[in-house]
Amino acid sequence: MERRTFIAASLGTVAAVASVGIAEGRGFHSASAPAFGTTIRISLFHPDRGVARRALAAAVRAVRQVDQLVNLDRPSSQVARLNRDGVLAHPDPHLLAMLETARALALLSRGAFDMTVQPLWQVYRDASRANGRPLRSERLKASAKVGWERVQCDAERVAFARPGMQLTLDGLAQGYAADLALAALRARGIVDALVDTGVFTTEGGKPGQRPWTVGVADPRQDGMLAASMQLDGRSAATSGDYACTFTPDFVHHHIFDPATGDSPQELASVTVLAPSGILADGMSTAFMVMGARKAHALAAGLAGVDVMTINKRGVVWKSPGFPSA
Repeated sequence: MERRTFIAASLGTVAAVASVGIAEGRGFHSASAPAFGTTIRISLFHPDRGVARRALAAAVRAVRQVDQLVNLDRPSSQVARLNRDGVLAHPDPHLLAMLETARALALLSRGAFDMTVQPLWQVYRDASRANGRPLRSERLKASAKVGWERVQCDAERVAFARPGMQLTLDGLAQGYAADLALAALRARGIVDALVDTGVFTTEGGKPGQRPWTVGVADPRQDGMLAASMQLDGRSAATSGDYACTFTPDFVHHHIFDPATGDSPQELASVTVLAPSGILADGMSTAFMVMGARKAHALAAGLAGVDVMTINKRGVVWKSPGFPSA
């Protein structure tokens, strides 16, 4: 899951953030830090070094706060505790915000986005470790534990209505973290910034009013780009069948269709631009499940949303407002 080499360095005057890499020069400042099993990066332009460093530290803290809430590899995270116990008292407001968006995306996508597919991921992971695929009985057993409607949540508690259920917020947490990081930068007077948590979100641009430009990975050719685009103030997220695969043919991967209990078969990659990071992130997952035709139809009716789909044959389809470099 590593997207780049992490450069360990001290943040110096901002000792509250450890393990952060810093780069600076001619008004440019950036920080890189571990989160979500990868390395996130935040870049900005500001003439005052002190202001820039404090803003970067606040943005990194915001990202890590989300990671600590949802990380399934961290037994103390609220999502890990919920999955273990079936109930969580006094959920963090940020967790509730993510759960609310997950429910809204499930409704919008008619169940294509489902935060409770974690049992399916587990049976496929376990089978792949044994160089196989799960038995039909194992898949059916896991599918019986899937259903976003069975997650009960309010400010007092989150609970599962059926034993053995588990959820994952990996389909939108990085986008939510990007939104929080950008809000932290704005609150400290930063007007030109790029946040990369695996989801890109931006403010302003580079010197000379040049826009931030990002590339979209080719789903089949390592190191190659399928597209590049200038970000126009919207957030961008990509989901693909190549990010975490259970079989080398990309047929079985980390994205699951709740209706079938298996990975969707049409698309190799989906890139979404949306007004917020959490929406771009969640919609890219939902659109992978829905398939190209339904994804483009839904995107056409949503303000500020554009999409690029690449199917497993390499056919690229961009919505009319999808930007280019």
